[in-house]
Amino acid sequence: MNVCPCGGLPAGASLPECCGPALANEVWPATAETLMRSRYTAFATGAEDHLFRTWHPRTRPTDTSVDPETRWTGLAVERVVDGGAEDDHGVVEFTASYVSNGEPGRLHEVSEFTRRAKRWMYVGPASE
Repeated sequence: MNVCPCGGLPAGASLPECCGPALANEVWPATAETLMRSRYTAFATGAEDHLFRTWHPRTRPTDTSVDPETRWTGLAVERVVDGGAEDDHGVVEFTASYVSNGEPGRLHEVSEFTRRAKRWMYVGPASE
């Protein structure tokens, strides 16, 4: 069994047990962290529709396509502030590792999430 690209929640969970149902639009992530993990997995697997659906319309760019030259190689969630099932706002800090054009890199972001129509949505980098 292969571990979900996000590392699995719980740790080590497979894609069908973790982010797969969200990417297939069978469930909506219940917390800001699970939404962030599913978005990372969407980048890693090329699930562009999930990225579009989970990006808040107010901040969503016109082009939400995945760069085919980037291979996402790991995710570390560093901090979660609020964003639970009963919250309306949440922040998730993470570092994502990747390889692009043969060069390794890291993306560090403190992401802001909000509820819209009772669903968690990615707003963008937090202004902290």
